[in-house]
Amino acid sequence: MSRNVRITLAVVFVFCLALTAVFVVTRAGDTDAEPTGVVVRSDSERLTSPADSEATFVEFLDFECEACGAMYPAVERLRQTYGDRVTFVVRYFPLPGHFNADRAARAVVAAGNQGRFEAMYRTMFDTQSQWGEQQVPLDDLFASYAADLGLDMTQFQADYTSSATRARIDADLRDGAELGVRGTPTFFINDAEVQAGSYDDLKTALNDALAQ
Repeated sequence: MSRNVRITLAVVFVFCLALTAVFVVTRAGDTDAEPTGVVVRSDSERLTSPADSEATFVEFLDFECEACGAMYPAVERLRQTYGDRVTFVVRYFPLPGHFNADRAARAVVAAGNQGRFEAMYRTMFDTQSQWGEQQVPLDDLFASYAADLGLDMTQFQADYTSSATRARIDADLRDGAELGVRGTPTFFINDAEVQAGSYDDLKTALNDALAQ
């Protein structure tokens, strides 16, 4: 076989691989029933859901993100003040640079399937300093949190690794990417992104939205 023929075959092989990769990515996106780029989905996790909601507050977060942990008390203060008027929504956005962020998100989804979403959400942030920034898998630790919450562990383990849980998190990641989310935490109020780095920033933005 001549050198030119070998080069041509190599180029064709690489091109075919590229087409296959595009096809796989496209098929993955097509599995989502709702369009990407929406701020809130019908199945998005809600920390509050007042009957007469006047605004929607959405956070794309990473449970291992230190900035998310720092803003967690601010979001809790907002919930205490506005929880009867505002729908507070959590979207999962585990960053690839955080070793256990995806595992933490899967644990929260699995807990939510048993009605303990908020409890596990709080646990992740309350214990973040104990498990964050570690470069070893912490599946057993997250399972221990589930056991402490009294969850059915057989169901938890099944949900923790299920394709449905994977799809739930991936849908949030796709939406965030389409909306321009590049880091965490990223906040939206009534579909508009809010630039905020403190409780006062968020409170001002929320008050402005409620006044409209």
